Amino acid sequence: MLGIELIEGEYDIEKWLEAVRGFEKEPEKGARCAICFDKRFEITAKKAAQLGEKTFTSTLLTSPKKSLKQLKHAGDILGEKFGISFAAPDYRKASGTQEQNILAKQDVLYRQDYCGCLFGLTIQREEQDKLADELFSPISKQIQPESIEARIELYEKRIEYEENNINYKIVKERFLNWRQMYGHLKVKKETVPAHFLPYSTLKKEYTRGRVDVSIGDLHYMNRDEVKFITLKSYNKLGNFNYKNIEELIYNSPTFEEEVKIREKLISNYDLSSILVVVKIPTEKVAIVHKSHMYEDVKEVLLAI
Repeated sequence: MLGIELIEGEYDIEKWLEAVRGFEKEPEKGARCAICFDKRFEITAKKAAQLGEKTFTSTLLTSPKKSLKQLKHAGDILGEKFGISFAAPDYRKASGTQEQNILAKQDVLYRQDYCGCLFGLTIQREEQDKLADELFSPISKQIQPESIEARIELYEKRIEYEENNINYKIVKERFLNWRQMYGHLKVKKETVPAHFLPYSTLKKEYTRGRVDVSIGDLHYMNRDEVKFITLKSYNKLGNFNYKNIEELIYNSPTFEEEVKIREKLISNYDLSSILVVVKIPTEKVAIVHKSHMYEDVKEVLLAI
């Protein structure tokens, strides 16, 4: 937007994890931050010196969660090492943080609410009593609501709209989000492949029982509101052609397509676990399942 070239540094998560090892539980503005600043600022200062620049700085100076004193200390030391100065204005004073928010909204910019540190994010989300769902990456590669991948999709679509001169607006929407941690089905103590539909929940993480009622595509277990459908029914309802459960688990359709299948089977307000299996079990089953259901807010792109 400003005509400034972006030079991306190497994303080396392994070296960073090694550098902050032992400091994972440090609070914001603690020792882990100082280690991180030293590591990132050195690379930035070195590059700036190579380019012949006289100064370098950091976007972290705009964050109310970071220590200006800590940032300036790290920047000054590394600036001296490479013969350039570290620019460290206080962007937060005189309602600066509020002004940043106003400017970001005017240009419809994504504004991340954490520095990028997975440990800082985890601590922050725990304090907010929220799930750090930015760190989730399902084995199915399915894009989850309000995940990093979903946000990237939205902003890629926004670029497409701008390139095609399509007017748009980004609005926020409050919704019920869901993440699955794990799910496991055993029949007669033997593990059986099973796929859990989105918004499947259990009151506790473990249950057992038998399927004792079948009505149409749904087969009801006699405990904890658990329901089963066959892969054949799943394919029919979603117009898919999965050959086995493993293929479904590792190559799931979109989240939205699976929600539509769920809506065809039960009420929108029913949060029962629904398991997709090749064959409905006739023996006693045991299920271990952990998921999170929580209020969330996401951005929605609207063409106008």
